[in-house]
Amino acid sequence: MTHDESRAALRFRRVLLKVSGESFCKPGAFGIDPAELDSIASEIRQASLAGGQLAVVVGGGNIIRGAELAAQGHIHQATADHMGMLGTVINGLALKEKLVSMGTDCRVMSAIEIRAVAEPFIRGRAIRHLEKGRVVVLAAGTGNPFFTTDTCAALRAAELGCDVLLKATKVDGVYTADPKKDPAATRYESLTFAQAIDQRLKVMDMSALDLCEKHRVPVVVFDFKKRGNIARVVAGERVGTLVHPV
Repeated sequence: MTHDESRAALRFRRVLLKVSGESFCKPGAFGIDPAELDSIASEIRQASLAGGQLAVVVGGGNIIRGAELAAQGHIHQATADHMGMLGTVINGLALKEKLVSMGTDCRVMSAIEIRAVAEPFIRGRAIRHLEKGRVVVLAAGTGNPFFTTDTCAALRAAELGCDVLLKATKVDGVYTADPKKDPAATRYESLTFAQAIDQRLKVMDMSALDLCEKHRVPVVVFDFKKRGNIARVVAGERVGTLVHPV
């Protein structure tokens, strides 16, 4: 069986979904838009109903862009990164409340201790929640500055023994170049981690890719805006671009 044939027959048991802060707001806007929150929560609920165990790492760029503040010299990067982590907690709480209102059991676990609003991230407890069928929203990144939420997603996928990391984006996969700037750009159906790293393709940041390659966690990059895509990827359908070990 070829790699692509095996992918077509695959159904993932435990999944790590990475969604950006942009999932929570209109394009170019900030904050949490009720319609966008409803949309992303509905997609996640649909995926969870398919039967797989689902953990979600959320970004926080719709609340605050710590990297931009640091780059402009206003705030030290360590502080700016911690501010960004708090933004992911806000998104995580919003997502949890929406999922619960839809009838989906959910827990928020934070890498920064904020006991009044979220459980601390403890690997064994997170796995227990997943085994009980709860969606686990992972907030505050790794809890450390200088690491992106992509790296957090790769780390948590390895820690939790996930079968795949799903990178939800605004494009339908990984391209040879930026399709908005280069009309000749073509989309990959699949490629290896080595190819993605060597060609410096914009899949995830390099440290995240390296973690996934080391722990043999495949990554699927796909367009989350297309309705039903998250559930289709969880079910093992051919969606987006698969980045895999050799």
